[in-house]
Amino acid sequence: MTQPDVAAVPGPPPAAPGASPTDVIHNIGYREYEGPRLGRAYARKSLFSQSLRGAYGLGRSAKSKVLPMILLGAMCAPALIMVAVTVFTHMTHLPVAYTRYAVILQAVITLFVASQAPQSVSRDLRFKTTPLYFSRPIERIDYVAAKFAALATALFLLTALPLLILYVGALLAKLDFGDQTAGFAKGLVSVVLLSLLFAGIGLVIAAVTPRRGFGVAAIIAVFVISYGAVSSVQGVAASQENYDVIGWLGLFSPITLIDGFQTWFLGAQSAFPEASGPPNAGAGLVYLLILLGVVAACFGLLMRRYRKVGLS
Repeated sequence: MTQPDVAAVPGPPPAAPGASPTDVIHNIGYREYEGPRLGRAYARKSLFSQSLRGAYGLGRSAKSKVLPMILLGAMCAPALIMVAVTVFTHMTHLPVAYTRYAVILQAVITLFVASQAPQSVSRDLRFKTTPLYFSRPIERIDYVAAKFAALATALFLLTALPLLILYVGALLAKLDFGDQTAGFAKGLVSVVLLSLLFAGIGLVIAAVTPRRGFGVAAIIAVFVISYGAVSSVQGVAASQENYDVIGWLGLFSPITLIDGFQTWFLGAQSAFPEASGPPNAGAGLVYLLILLGVVAACFGLLMRRYRKVGLS
């Protein structure tokens, strides 16, 4: 006896290997991001503020705040002492001119650059996080500009705050307002250029090695050895009364480059032997061009360095 045909009913699909019959896929409701897209400007600003705060240990461990705060105190303490002496002894002028203050305390500035320039860039190199910065939206020039501007700003705060203390103290001592304001303005111009120059040199050296200790030692060596060598040769030239040579030798050290610039263009008293600044207007112009050229060259070298680093 033949049985009636039965329509074939499709059954459930075969289970995947290793899957239980109760496995299901849940829709957890992912949605596209609908908020504001802040772009490169916001990323650049964030990197700048983070690097600036990091230069003084803000947002980091307590141990990271110790050295920069000590150096900031070391920069400001002499200014406070000078103000106190000026006020209580009724002096008619400040013990030190505004343009001379940073030159006298160059050792403190050098230590700050040596400690904070490697902190700004060496860790990114060491842990190979730099390529993450260069993913969209930030680009190589944004990273370099933010780091350069942050360290230069940190140096400006370090060098300008004691000048502000001197200026306020001079006004409290009732010194001539016009003279003090002019001197203060010249001092600010000087420390702006000093901050750009020292930040550029420090970052270029620090970006060479991912080892922070090597970067610290190299920066100190460059600043100290160059200044010591220039000062020694200037001393020899002074003993031979060759004052024009003294003026030209100042081109070969960062701090003497700043000193020569402010001597000629700002009318500051030179720290060179026998107070011999640039010998003439032509030499003074060379100082300015070399100073600006070194700052631009440092920025260019950083761009060249991060052209390779950003890819690996």
